[in-house]
Amino acid sequence: MKTALITGGAQRIGAQIAQTLHNDGYNIIIHYRHSKQAAETLAQELNTQRNNSATTIQAELSNLDDIKALSQSIERLDVLVNNASVFYPTPVKEATPDTWYTIMNTNLMAPFFLSQSLTNVLNKTSGCIINLVDIHAQRPLKNHAIYNISKAGIAMMTKTLAKELAPNIRVCGVSPGSIIWPENEAELTDAQKNKMLNKIALGKQGSALDIANTVLFLANSSYITGQIISVDGGRTLNQ
Repeated sequence: MKTALITGGAQRIGAQIAQTLHNDGYNIIIHYRHSKQAAETLAQELNTQRNNSATTIQAELSNLDDIKALSQSIERLDVLVNNASVFYPTPVKEATPDTWYTIMNTNLMAPFFLSQSLTNVLNKTSGCIINLVDIHAQRPLKNHAIYNISKAGIAMMTKTLAKELAPNIRVCGVSPGSIIWPENEAELTDAQKNKMLNKIALGKQGSALDIANTVLFLANSSYITGQIISVDGGRTLNQ
């Protein structure tokens, strides 16, 4: 039975990835930072469908000690999905070292060192790493300087690791467009949402399932590595 670890797997896109991989027969490790209840609820749902098929694990991925402890607890792994990230505005004039470290540590440092620390177990299964990138890794989103930079970094990390970890480990990426509206401090106004939707060639927002199905495709595609697939409804055609 193949096993997948999804970081930030308790909610939103991460939860859908966990459900989709589980439906394909994977055992699932749901990582969470603060969303303990959501993670345990999802694991219970998956275990109801197939006994002992889902577990949860807590870690602060911006902390290298937590990354080490997480990796040491995993004995077998076929797929690592680096999904966890933070997203909120950081206009250049308002950016601070604290916001830089918070975003870069979670969005870039954590996926790199988690991938590094799990290389040995992934080697044993000829496994793969799938990174959640972003279409703004190529075309920056205004007022989100640090986030853009972090996602550009993970795009290059995807290609770099694909080259260095071959031939035993494949590394790919998925770049979502507009999938789920951002929340909290990143929440958009109706006018901003409409402006965004008008740029999408297909004329509508995507769903978390669109991203999860692409992750599943890459996880099961044994002759694809170093590639990043945009799932954006054609939005990058109009940016």
